This record gives sequence, structure tokens and C-alpha cells, in this order.
Amino acid sequence: MVSETRSPHGRRAQLRDFLRTRRARLTPEDVGLPPGERRRTPGLRREEVAILAGVGVSWYTWLEQGRDINASAEVLDAVARTLRLSGPERVHLYLLAGLNPPAAGPVRTEVTPQLQGLIDAWAPRPAILRDRHWNLVVVNDSAREVFGYDTTDHNCLFTFFTNRRYRSAHTDWERIAPEVVAAFRADCARHPGDPEFGRIVDELNASSAEFAALWARHDVAEVTQAVKAIHHPELGRMVFDTTVLALAEWPGHRLELQNPQPGSGTAAKLDALAAARSARAH
Repeated sequence: MVSETRSPHGRRAQLRDFLRTRRARLTPEDVGLPPGERRRTPGLRREEVAILAGVGVSWYTWLEQGRDINASAEVLDAVARTLRLSGPERVHLYLLAGLNPPAAGPVRTEVTPQLQGLIDAWAPRPAILRDRHWNLVVVNDSAREVFGYDTTDHNCLFTFFTNRRYRSAHTDWERIAPEVVAAFRADCARHPGDPEFGRIVDELNASSAEFAALWARHDVAEVTQAVKAIHHPELGRMVFDTTVLALAEWPGHRLELQNPQPGSGTAAKLDALAAARSARAH
């Protein structure tokens, strides 16, 4: 059996190659050092990286050799700064060193024209974009008409527990509610230093006894609901297959797309809603 260190695909072997290639792309001039004599190999020397990062030369050598040593976040950050690592490269260094990646930077808030165009083009099918706190960022007209979002709705979790029409429309609300709260708790755990999650939980605990009871259970789970069935006040039963997509450019954001389930008659009802909306606009 090939050890992790010896395997070219093992984590420590990848760490060795990653640090060596990042070091090789820098020159002494890049980091404020005199060029010195001609070098046999390109890039900085190991001892130069160690000195600039404020760590021991032997320790850094062991790190680059992929030895089984412990590295703190502070030391990895110092190495990342010395090697001029980009944001994704810094995360990669953490993962290869066996640490949790650093917290993401500021969350994007603007909606690009391309993303807005995708959500608009999904009509007449419902679509929403929510951020990591489950705040509603974009809701297309179909989602408003089908699920009952109104101008006061600003957060998916608040809507689920406090919007009467949204709640009454879901035919399996009682069964789904524990899964929804467990999924929100899982998202909270991914951002332990974010006070906005605590504010949301405190406000919902005060406004919804059902949420408070479910939150107290401390259940944790991923969202598993693949089918969303509702009863529309005018059109009756509608059934959707739900797809939730993570967006690489928007850490923590989720794009929820609803597709009418084949054979349920939902597609025709969506077309009827779209036709009525168009008639009102003219």
C-alpha cells in the first residue's frame, strides 16, 4: 500500500508540489530581496521563504517536504503572504495542510445582469435566489404568484413560518418544517462567527412557537426535499421538482429552480398564470 506521502496524489505530496511551484514563480526582487548571485534553480530559496514568513528554516523545510507536522492558521497565513498566494490558493494551502479554510471575504450583494437574466428566463416556472442567511435576493413573478410571496417577505425562513398563505399552500408543511429548521442550523454551523444567524433565530423564537420548539431539538440535516407540492387558491394542486444550485461566485447563495412535475398538470397551470399576468400588463 502506497503511503499518503509517497503517493503523487496524496495530500502531503500535493502540498509539497504546491509550495515548491509557488516558491519557484517568485524572484528575490518580487519580495524586496537583493538579486544576489546567479541561481541554479528559479525562484526563492526555502530559507528565504522561512525568514520572510517568520518561521524556522527547518520547520518550513519539513512543511514543504510534506512531513507530518502541525501548522497553525497564523503560520499558514504568513507563508501565504510571503508566497503572494491568491484567495483560492490560500484556501488550497489550508486544505492541503489539513486545516479548515479561512472564512470567506465580504459576501456579494449585487445581482449581475447574467444571473438576473437566467432567473427571468426561467419564467413561467418559479425561481428564487437566496443568500447564506436565507434572505430573498431575487424572486421572479412566477414564484410570487405560485407560492404567495408578498412585499413583506424578505427571508425564506420567516416566510415559511409566518406567511399564512405560503404556509397554508404547502400540503406537507408539518412534515417539511423539521427538515427546514435542521437545514438552517447546518448553515449556521458553517458560519459560527456570523451574528446575523443569531439575530434571525432570536427573532423567530420570539415570533413562532413552532420554530422555537423545532430549534430546541438541535437537529441538523441537509435539505432533502426534492418535490414541492402546494395547493394554489385558484388553480388547485401544483407539484414541482426542486433543484437547488450553489453559485461559485456567490459563496453561500443558493438558486432554487422549480420545474413542473411531468403528468401533474402543473405546466398548463403555469402557462395560464403567465397569460393572465400578460393580459393584466396590457
